[in-house]
Amino acid sequence: MPRSLWTGASGMVAQQTNVDVIANNIANVNTTGFKKQRTNFQDLFYDIAESPGQRAGDLGRNPTGTQIGTGVKLSSTPRIFSAGTIARTGVSTDMAVAGEGFFQVTMPDGTSSYSRAGDFRPDADGRLVTPDGFFINPSIIIPQQATNVSVTTLGEITALLPGSVTPQVIGQVTLAKFLNPPGLISIGRNLFQESAASGSPETGNPGKIGFGTVVGGSLENSNVEVVTELVNMIVAQRAFEMNSKSIKTSDQMLQTANELVR
Repeated sequence: MPRSLWTGASGMVAQQTNVDVIANNIANVNTTGFKKQRTNFQDLFYDIAESPGQRAGDLGRNPTGTQIGTGVKLSSTPRIFSAGTIARTGVSTDMAVAGEGFFQVTMPDGTSSYSRAGDFRPDADGRLVTPDGFFINPSIIIPQQATNVSVTTLGEITALLPGSVTPQVIGQVTLAKFLNPPGLISIGRNLFQESAASGSPETGNPGKIGFGTVVGGSLENSNVEVVTELVNMIVAQRAFEMNSKSIKTSDQMLQTANELVR
């Protein structure tokens, strides 16, 4: 059976995965702090009939050899951590990271997760939590009678407390950064977890060397560019069609050979 059937099939599978990733990017175009992904591919092993440099008897060496590829496979889907635009919301507890760093979130089992989405709100006890109710780490509590809550670029949360005439610091946001952010594991809910590939987190206050700053009353938008994703989808669709065409062509060739035998 012609290897082109399997080669074309591998290309169709690869492009279907490509479209899956693009579709997820587009679906999250309005997701706070979302980071788009890209599909990377690599060619499969080669059927080497003659190696380059193989000597033809007492004559010269074969300059190129004969190497026939067998298709393509998905190699990785790295996440692109380029910055999204920062939009002003006017909500005092909203935060965006300008530069490197992730907000730290405590999960129900006590482990830490990391996020670029800073849409925090106080719960019934005044603790800042994510939309799913997970605590920001370190924990920050906004007193019930506090007014004029704001966040500085250095991550200090200040508020006007009863009996005071100047804002008081009631909490400190710290950020985490990783040597290899694309190695983080995506767990949904705008959250990531560390892995052996990402390395261990380094924590520090916003504004520290190597860390970004915090923009209060704002959120970071998704870094997905719709026009770019639509172009990528068209390219993937055409590649899928061309791979299916190679399968059809191989099938027609087999049909012609079978007719000759008959």
